[in-house]
Amino acid sequence: MSPLRLSVAAVLTVALGAGLASCGSSETISRGYVINEDELAKITPGTSVEQVLTVLGTPSTVSTVGNKTFYYISQKLQRTVQFIEPRIVDQRVVAIYFNQAFKVERVAHYGLKDGVVFDFISRTTPTSGAEQSFLTQLFRGAGTSFNPGIGL
Repeated sequence: MSPLRLSVAAVLTVALGAGLASCGSSETISRGYVINEDELAKITPGTSVEQVLTVLGTPSTVSTVGNKTFYYISQKLQRTVQFIEPRIVDQRVVAIYFNQAFKVERVAHYGLKDGVVFDFISRTTPTSGAEQSFLTQLFRGAGTSFNPGIGL
């Protein structure tokens, strides 16, 4: 091999190695409300809404019915490769429930181990009973109003 080819090969090897080395590093991304345990400990039953807002700040979201629950939501994501979608490694929801007098009734902590608490995107609450697909509803409705044995 010529010296020029060797130097080009060496440069390419170093560049490729540097590029692959950067792929091995992982990145942690934090989203939402970063929970401070010391501040959260100040929120006890009987605390007023004003005190909660002063200590913790504006909640990530509030309940849509009655504004009696504050939700402080946080996520930690891990990205191992730069161009791949990060995966959720930790998710916490601190829910602060208020009574009729708008005093703290209780503080609840939810996380990944608790499963799906509620749908943040569509803001829907699951109803009791089985959820039926469109086809199930269509066939069930057709079965009650259409009887092919009659009138033939």
